[in-house]
Amino acid sequence: MKGLSFDIARRYLFGKKSTNSINIITAISVFGISIGTAVLILILSVFNGFESLISSLFNAFNPDVKIVAVEGKFFHIDSTSIYQLKQIDGIEHLSKTIEEVALFEYKGTQEIGIIKGVDEHFAEATGLDSFVINGQFILQDRNIQYAVLGAGMRNKLSLNIDDKLSPLSVYMPLKKKQFLGAKEYKFMDLYPGGIFSVQSDNDFSYILCSFDFASRLLEERERYSALELKIDESRSREIINKIKEITGDDLKINDRYQQDEAFLKVMEIEKWISFLITGFTMLLIAFNLVGALWMIVLDKRKDIAILKSMGCTTKDIRSIFMKLGILISGLGVVTGIGLAFLLYYIQKQYGIIGVPSGFLIDAYPVHLRVTDFLIVIPTVFIIGLLAAVLPSRKAGNSDMVLRSQ
Repeated sequence: MKGLSFDIARRYLFGKKSTNSINIITAISVFGISIGTAVLILILSVFNGFESLISSLFNAFNPDVKIVAVEGKFFHIDSTSIYQLKQIDGIEHLSKTIEEVALFEYKGTQEIGIIKGVDEHFAEATGLDSFVINGQFILQDRNIQYAVLGAGMRNKLSLNIDDKLSPLSVYMPLKKKQFLGAKEYKFMDLYPGGIFSVQSDNDFSYILCSFDFASRLLEERERYSALELKIDESRSREIINKIKEITGDDLKINDRYQQDEAFLKVMEIEKWISFLITGFTMLLIAFNLVGALWMIVLDKRKDIAILKSMGCTTKDIRSIFMKLGILISGLGVVTGIGLAFLLYYIQKQYGIIGVPSGFLIDAYPVHLRVTDFLIVIPTVFIIGLLAAVLPSRKAGNSDMVLRSQ
């Protein structure tokens, strides 16, 4: 009966109905499921696109591996340990960095931001030099100290990158006052070198300078905020284990994900909340499927009575209409996937849906993953099965209605 019930369900879906309104409602059901399926896939693809975009932007500022203090802002590591780290096979570049919140002043405009001192290997460790949009990535030239500013900090300070004579002053509180009445802060001057743009949080917070400049300003000659490493990512776990053998438990080692773990988790939560909201919308769309199946049950009452007289059980009748619900859902899923692929291709190639001006990209990014289909397809089929439960029960009990007429 299993194979026969599927054939009957297929005939009920594509065969002639007694009234055209049943065909219309069935078509609406398929259309609704198709739209819902396509929307679910596209919502996930947009979140995937933004996740990939933001991760790539973070990657431009963050290293593959970042070694930081377990507690506090700064840590000390001896030169022997740094040498041993550099000798680990798979570590391509190691950069020493130091950072702290500071007050910046340019032509009377003051802003709070983060001063980050980096050594000569920082650009190689992160690739940030490729994100310079104005000027050049220069931190020191002979005795002149330069700053490379985030685009947001440049805007807040109204800094003119072409004005090489006006200094950018950096103010830092003194750790110890030398005598009564002395100033509580020190300041040093930088000159504009370049502007970078990677991601708004970094663009509106960071100003880069040479490690030598920042260590003198902070009075932290032999301590660091982080050691930032570029590594062979295909061997990341092996390399991190070797790093731990050198640093022990005194320092914390963060990979790319761990450096932005909180932010990426928030994005993941937003993604699945959007999926659930759209899934609930699909439940509303499924009422069309309930209506279509119910009308087909009423239309096929005589067929059901004949099948029961031939020995079909209530379970067999219910199975026919459950499979009919699956077929309608399946047709909607296939159509929806095709529609999703079409819209994905159009957005990917032509960017028809744009983002507000001022963003780093012109159109919404999209990226399809196999896991999205493995989630969406079962979800839609489950909704289809739930929608078929009541009509199939009605079909199983329809003989009692016939006897009463």
